[in-house]
Amino acid sequence: MALGPRLDLRQTQSLVMTPQLQQAIKLLQFSSLELSAFIEQELERNPLLEREEADGPAEPPGEPAGDAADLPLLDSARTEPSIVDEIPATGGAAEAMDVDVDNLFTNDSAADAVGLEGYGSWGAGGRADFEEDESGLDHLAAGEIGLHDHLVAQINVDLTDPGDRLIALHLIELLDEAGYLVGDLAELAERLGCPLARVERVLARVQGFDPVGLFARSLRECLALQLAERNRLDPAMAALLDHLDLLARRDLPGLMRVCGVDGEDLAEMIAEIKALDPKPALRFDRTMAPVVVPDVLMRRAQDGGWLVELNPDTLPRVLVNTRYYATVTGSARSKDDKSYLSERFQSANWLVKSLHQRATTILKVATELVRQQEGFFRHGISHLRPLVLRDIAGAIAMHESTVSRVTSNKYIATPRGIYEMKYFFTQAIGSADGGDAHSAEAVRHRIKTLIDAEGKDVLSDERIVEILKAESIDIARRTVAKYREAMNIASSVQRRREKSLGL
Repeated sequence: MALGPRLDLRQTQSLVMTPQLQQAIKLLQFSSLELSAFIEQELERNPLLEREEADGPAEPPGEPAGDAADLPLLDSARTEPSIVDEIPATGGAAEAMDVDVDNLFTNDSAADAVGLEGYGSWGAGGRADFEEDESGLDHLAAGEIGLHDHLVAQINVDLTDPGDRLIALHLIELLDEAGYLVGDLAELAERLGCPLARVERVLARVQGFDPVGLFARSLRECLALQLAERNRLDPAMAALLDHLDLLARRDLPGLMRVCGVDGEDLAEMIAEIKALDPKPALRFDRTMAPVVVPDVLMRRAQDGGWLVELNPDTLPRVLVNTRYYATVTGSARSKDDKSYLSERFQSANWLVKSLHQRATTILKVATELVRQQEGFFRHGISHLRPLVLRDIAGAIAMHESTVSRVTSNKYIATPRGIYEMKYFFTQAIGSADGGDAHSAEAVRHRIKTLIDAEGKDVLSDERIVEILKAESIDIARRTVAKYREAMNIASSVQRRREKSLGL
């Protein structure tokens, strides 16, 4: 066989990830907050993009330039809700549910049901004489006092020596978010140039500040400070604090042995421990949890089906300013200016098209998801079906990766609460009689229900398996134990001990 260079002509097909395709994929997996931040960046970067104002479109009337006349306006007021009828969940029904996103809202929208229409109201305005109205200042709520200010106020009252105050202020800086002292006292004493004994004396003073339990160096010391303040730190309680590891393992016989008490006394001691605050600083400087804004809204329709639509608050309102593009293009002189304007115009067009495609895809996936899990929305978690991405992708003729991007970091507001779309995808557990499979999430909920309802007769894992098999749920004992441990539920032996002590 001769070796040498030669020319071959081959014909192949390959998928080229163009910048526009990459942008569409990136927009699809964005959450509403990430999408809003991305739109802000594009509005600053592209002079041909405009934000559509709430009182009407910002684009002046006139003939649009180029092909921008066919571009959809991403306005929340042009999204028609999708109706999910009471049709069995089959893949062939997907075509009937493809919904156009370019129509007007009706008064039956889910946004009206949850009160989102009032978000655009900004009040009644100011006074006619342009004077500042300060009549309501005394009605403003004062901000909450932070932990630092709370402790500084106590230092100024309880500590009179300037040196002790300085040490106490440095001790405050060594507190973590839970209120524990995380620094080294010897290093602090060396840095301040004072004896270690003085730092420890000031520490003992500030450990009596409100709330009691601050400036502790361990969980045991934090609980001991609170018990001492209540005059309940007796030898038995001190022994219990010295063996918190036994309490964590729920080794009640071991605790009774080391504390020298009976079961009734131990139950009272554990109840006192539970009433204490292991993280006393968390009651200050509380940060509000971020509010989850749903991307999709749903509610029951008048015909018995479900009304599904996009949340108008999460839809971006951007458009291409074709009048400005036509004006600046006509006045552009250099080739570089015309090339820049053309590139910006194409980028703006692609962005609006990608946003429209994103909205349509989210609505399609959400509509099919509601259809597949209709039993959950009507009857609760016990009727949650096992579902995988392939089921949704096959029903709406999309790829599984597209469905995965759509359901990540997207939330749907339902009559049963706000859920992430990923919540409805669960593994399947086989049926004992050969019927339909059961959702793993529904089985976990059933196990928790059985344990919560047990009386004096504690259910073992084997007994739970028998009950579930009687309900046509084929599950192994180790699976029951795994689900129980994931829900932080103790074993039957530990639960029996706690019930015998009245815990």
